[in-house]
This record gives sequence, structure tokens and C-alpha cells, in this order.
Amino acid sequence: MSVAPPLPQIRQRKPALRILYYAVCVLLVALIAAVWWLYSIARSPLPQLDGSIAVPGISSKVRVVRDERGVPTIEAATLEDLFFAQGYVTAQDRLWQMDIMRRAAAGELSEVIGEDTVKMDREQRILGLRRAAEAAEKNISARDRVYFGAYARGVNAFLESHRDRLSLEFRLLKYTPRPWKVTDSLLVGARMVQDLNHYSYERALTREKVLAKLGPQLTADLYVNSSWRDRTPGDVRRIEEQPAANSGDEDDDDDEEVDPEGGNGRLISGRVPDVLVESRASSPGQADEAPIAPLAELEESDVFRPGSNNWVVSGQHTVSGKPLLSNDMHLDHQMPNLWFEAHLKISSGTSAMTTGNFDVAGVTLPGIPFVIVGHNQRIGWGFTNVGPTVEDDYIEEFNAQGQYKTPAGWRDAQHRQETIHVKGKPDVTFDVVTTRHGPIITELIPGETRKIALRWTLQDGEGLVFFDVDSAQNWDEFRKAFSAFGAPGQNVMYGDVDGHIGYQSTGRVPIRATSDGSLPVSGSDDAHEWKGWIPFDQMPHVYDPPGGILATANGRIAPDGYKYSISTDWDAPWRTDRIYRVLESGKKFAPADMLALQMDVSSTYDRLCADKFVYAIDHAVSASERAKRAADILRDWDGRMSADSAAPTIETKARGELARLLLEPKLGAATNGPNRGALSWKSYRWGMSSVWLENVLTKQPARWLPPGYSDYGSLLTAAVENVVKQARLVVDDPSNVVSLAPSDLSQWKWGKNYPVEIDHPVLNQLPLIGRFTGPGSHPLSGSTYTVKAVGRGFGPSERLTWNFANFDESMLNVVTGESGIFLSPHYMDQWAAWYGGSTFGFPFSQAAIEQHRAHEMTLEPR
Repeated sequence: MSVAPPLPQIRQRKPALRILYYAVCVLLVALIAAVWWLYSIARSPLPQLDGSIAVPGISSKVRVVRDERGVPTIEAATLEDLFFAQGYVTAQDRLWQMDIMRRAAAGELSEVIGEDTVKMDREQRILGLRRAAEAAEKNISARDRVYFGAYARGVNAFLESHRDRLSLEFRLLKYTPRPWKVTDSLLVGARMVQDLNHYSYERALTREKVLAKLGPQLTADLYVNSSWRDRTPGDVRRIEEQPAANSGDEDDDDDEEVDPEGGNGRLISGRVPDVLVESRASSPGQADEAPIAPLAELEESDVFRPGSNNWVVSGQHTVSGKPLLSNDMHLDHQMPNLWFEAHLKISSGTSAMTTGNFDVAGVTLPGIPFVIVGHNQRIGWGFTNVGPTVEDDYIEEFNAQGQYKTPAGWRDAQHRQETIHVKGKPDVTFDVVTTRHGPIITELIPGETRKIALRWTLQDGEGLVFFDVDSAQNWDEFRKAFSAFGAPGQNVMYGDVDGHIGYQSTGRVPIRATSDGSLPVSGSDDAHEWKGWIPFDQMPHVYDPPGGILATANGRIAPDGYKYSISTDWDAPWRTDRIYRVLESGKKFAPADMLALQMDVSSTYDRLCADKFVYAIDHAVSASERAKRAADILRDWDGRMSADSAAPTIETKARGELARLLLEPKLGAATNGPNRGALSWKSYRWGMSSVWLENVLTKQPARWLPPGYSDYGSLLTAAVENVVKQARLVVDDPSNVVSLAPSDLSQWKWGKNYPVEIDHPVLNQLPLIGRFTGPGSHPLSGSTYTVKAVGRGFGPSERLTWNFANFDESMLNVVTGESGIFLSPHYMDQWAAWYGGSTFGFPFSQAAIEQHRAHEMTLEPR
């Protein structure tokens, strides 16, 4: 008997099947068309890399050769044409980044993003970065005005010819950038000053609260600003003359070989450390992965602080007999990455009388002409942040008429109206009040009611020096160039082909009538006014030290007995100390050894704290089995902050809990209420907070032992017990949940708990393809206290080593790639090297440039 349905039923179903079939086909075609449209839109901004382009604004041909990673060598007959081409070529790959940086600086993001950025824009308008840039432009030299103007014309030449082929970000945000101006370049520079030298005002206000609550002794403990480990540039100290760097309960043999990976093995020339973990991090909450602890706020903002490194060694310490200079500037990550590699040179046939034989390569800052960190044919240099105290909080006294008090009587405040254009919303208009000291920033300080005026060196200009730095041929010319540098204050390492090395601190640092910027002061009198700047010749500097080694890592640079106050908030000495220990090990270094040191993840501080925890638990009367297990994991740890290790996680979380136990009884509990300005234990942020904790653990003063603990051993044990508990606890706010340690503590991996995260702020929001527009989240070795200073949102923005024996054997890589265009092959082609700890050669000679030539483009006069 047949089981087939009757013929009428089949006929009845066929129309429905046909409709479904056609619908699926239409949807599939629409999807393919949409994908193809998006693909074509994304590809249309890809820059032309080969052939000729006619552009207005240049006097003769400019040759642009790009290597395998898209790094351009720009060769022109005149300097004006050279910087025009630099602007054009940079805009080819980074125009959206340039535009968003100038908008972020000026407080104009809301115009293209919407109301989510109004608060940020309001802060920028109050701080007045655009006003500072406009003032700087008025004082620019005639020569620099020509070069900055040429750069702007180059950017605009690209913009005008590509308005219908702008990058995907412009299309998604539905706007077209306005033409580039000289002021915009200065705005980008001002934003860099803000990122590096704008924080001391806030710490001074917090310190004032702490002093009022705790008194001078405990406040002095907390705000320590020196350490026996400090190594100022030129400080000659043999390792064996120091107390053991890993001071704890174990002996430390300082005569052993020093391996930058943390063991005792010899540095092997040419070896690059293997990457430990390369897979993408799992999603939070998966098996055996504990979420971030409740003290993550402390860990993220204090334990994880950006920090840079630079060092130079003379030929007595190198295989080649010539200096090696290394630099990795650790900054907040962004997508695309901050720096743009470039080589700028004047054609060899051009008269040196008119060009100065300009030939310089390194990293540039998109939006600004010249090379910022690099080398020319004779000298090279690298930066770390000085961290100078270049801001003061002045408490102004106002009367009912809106005037403020001065030694000469009441004075009218200045007012300026600011209007923020908000995409899709009404404009936001407000008044900014300014006194003789600067803008009133009270609304930017949570909980503050006094009228606080901010005095900041940015108001006195940045100091445009990089053409002169790029052109310098020796130490004297180099120092002369940097003598005019205003901000941000930098530690500059120097080397040259003649074998000389040097160090120079830079930037304007105020000399105050009284005080040092560490606390707010009265603005009604002249007792705390700035009287001038520390003379450049008296800023710390060293030339050809006998030991042949110079290094900085944001720590103290002022030698003992120095007559001026440069900073009230130096960074901790751990990285500087580690760098010196490796460089003073007696080895002969090659460039690969410098990379190995840049990738070093050994932490003296974390090992010290781990030893203290282990000792406490071993001597505890009733430690839990989980605490004992944690101690066993820490006991066998070598101090390396490795992504696949559990010991760093246990130690870091226990140390964070220890800080809470110490600080909360003194400064108060943190609350989740609206009073964000209230003092609490989380308010304490300090560059040498780790030195404070080291001092407490080493000296164990009774004044810091919290109530309820008989001794420091019980306190340390309690800190570990608290973080290894598995019981879940919800504090007043359901969002504030104490995270759980995994059942197996050995699975509490450092890399999973503290990954690096880099996403594109706009393209990451796209469906389907968003996750491919940036590296995303990955486990990462290292921490703030390791030479490889990294955190969730920051790390080395570049890694370089200049080899003065042969510049073609120098090394340089950035984080992700040269291009900011999503589908460019150079959008993320450097990420694997950055993440894995390898790098690239950086060709400089004409022969090397031709050997690595992948593309050649010519800009021709129209």
C-alpha cells in the first residue's frame, strides 16, 4: 500500500515551498550584496602605494618608498616639500585618528559622537587646550610656521582628493573632517602633554584630605618619595654594595649571572624570549577562571600604572664596541596604535647649504611634522616621562560681585563662553571662569566646593624643538635643541656614532616662592607664586659616565642634595633597579639582548611580597588548607609575572587585600553612594605606594598595624585567607561582588585574570566583523613592576633599539601596524611580533631601503 500523499496535497504545498525558496534566495542575495557593499566601502580608502599622484603645493617630485610593513621613506628636494609629503602620507593611513585626536584635545567629540562625550568635552573646554594651542601658534617661529604649514597643506591635499573615499569610521559616524590647520597639530601635542603631565593637581587635593585626617607622620609614610633602590642617571653603584633586591626570607646571590627572563642563565646574543601564551583569552566566567576581584579598582589604577623605559650602554658593554640605545614608551593602547613609523630625508643631490643634510628616521606622532623619537646619520635618542610637578591648585577667594582676591585688591575674573555642539541634541553652553592662575576647575573635582584655579605649564607653551633635534649632529647641538622644550618633561637618552652616550632631563619645571606643589595653596597672596623655571643647565644631565651605563624608568632622577624640586611624585624604583642589574652583569650586549630585557617579566617587588606572605602563613597558628596551598604555590615561584602562572595572581590579589586592611581603618571604607569625592582607602594613589608598603612590611611599625591583629604575621595571613576564600559575598551594591578563587588555586592564571585588551572604539561595534577590527583580549605576561610594564589597557607603544655600529641593524616595532585602514595588510601585521616578543629590522641606508622596497609612489607637482 502506497504511503505517498494524494496529488492534491503535493500541489497545495508547492506554492509555499516556492515562496520560501525565493525568500531565502532574496535574503541571500541581499546579504551578499550588503557584504560586498561593506567590503567595497572598506576597501575604497586603501591608499595608493605605487605610481604617480599629481598634487598641488609642492615644488618638485617627492619619492615615497614603503617597505614590507608599509613603513615609508620620504625623500624630497626641499624641507617644505618633505613635510608636505609627510602630512600627505600620514593622512593616507591615519586621517581618522588624527581627526579624533584633535577633537579629543579641543573638546569637540560630541559633535560627531553624541551626548556620551559631553562630560569629556566639557573638561577639555575648561582646561582650555584649544586656547593653549592657539596661543602657542602665535609664538611659533617663522621657520617652524613654514614647516607646520606645509604639513597641514599635505594633509589637506589628501583630504580634498579623497572626500568620497574616506575611511570606514567617517562613514559610520556620518561626518567629513574639516581642513587641517597648524593649530590642530599643536592641539595633538597639547593632548600628549595632558596625557603625561596632568595628574599632580588631583593628587595634591587628595593628599590635603589625607593630611587633615591622619596628621603629618602617617601622611609622610604614605607619600614617600625616595627609596634606597633609586638609581639616578650617572649614579655608579656596584650590585654587591646594595641590599639584596629580592629582600625577603631567602638569601640572594648578587654575583650570579642576571637573566632578564628571571632565572640565572646567561644572556644569549641573538635570542628572543619565546611567547608563553598566544591564544585569545577565554570569556570571563568560564571554568577555573575567577572573575576580577573586588579590589580591581585598586589593582587597575595603582598596581597597573603605565611606565616607560630607556637606557643606553657605551661600547665597553656591547659586542660591536659601539653604543646601543633602547626605548619602550609605555602608554595607553589605542586602535590604530599611537605612533607612525617614518624615514624623512632630503635628496642626496640637494645642497646641504639649504637643507642641512636632513636624514632622520623613527616614530612620528600623527598630526605633527618631524620625527619625535629616532636617529639621524649621527645621533639617536629615546624618551621616558619625567613626571614633573608642573601643576598647582590655587584656592581663590571670591566676593559676592564675582571678583577674586589678589595682593593688589579685588580683581574681575575673566569669563569665556563655551558651546559644545552635540550630535542629534541641543548645544550645551556654559561659562568658564579664569583667574590670574588659570581656569576654575572646581566642577572637575568630585565633592569640591572651593574655587580651585589650576596653574599648569601647558599655559606657557609646549616648546617646538623637534626639527632642531632631528637635525642635531652632536651632544652640544642636541642639548641646545632640547633647552627650548617646554612640555611634557622627558628623560632623554642620547647616543652617537662616535661612541658617546648621555642623558638629559627636559621640560619647564617651575621654581616656587614656597611649597612644592604637593598641596593646594592660597591664591589670594603671592607667597606661592611661580618665580621662574629651573635653568636648563641645572636640570639633571650626564655625559659619558665612567660606568658606561645610563637608564631611566620614570623613577627619581634628582641626585641627593639637588637644590630644586622637580617632582613630588616619582615612580617606584623597581624597573630602574632591574634594568641596571641586568646591564651591570658584565655581559657584552647585542641588539637581541636589548629586546630580551624589554620583554623581562621578573618582579623583585612581587617576589618580596610573596616571600612575606609565605613566611607569615608558615608561622601561623591556624592557617587554612587553602592558605597553605597558596603559600606552597608562592614558595616555589621565581618572581616572574608569567601569563600561565597562578602565583602572580595570588600574590597581587593578596597584596591588594593587604593594602585594604591597612588603609581602610585609617582612611575609611569605600562606598557606592553618590559622594564620589569622599575620602576612602581607595583614594590613595601614589607613584611610590609600593615603597610605602615595602617599608611597612620591612619595618612593621606599630602605628600601621590595624586594630584586631596581634602582629603583622596574622595580618598577612588574613590577607591571603580573604582572597582564597570561595564563599560569595555581595556588598551593599549587587554589582560589587567578591569574586571567587577557583577550587584549584593552581588554575588561577595571571594572564586570564589580567589580559591586555585592545579594541577599535568604533569598528568594534560592527556586527560580525567587529571582533576582527582589533587584537581583542589576550593573556599577557608582565605587570607594572616588571621591565615589560603592561596592564589591561596600556603597554609598550613601541620597542626600539638603535645600533650605532650599523643603523641598518637597528630594531623597531609598534603595537599593531602602520595603517589605520581596516583592510590594509598593514593594519595589524605587527601585532604578532609585539605580542610574541619579536621585532623587525629598521632599514636606514639607501642600499637597505632599496633592498626592502615593496612599493614606490611619486608625488608630482600639479
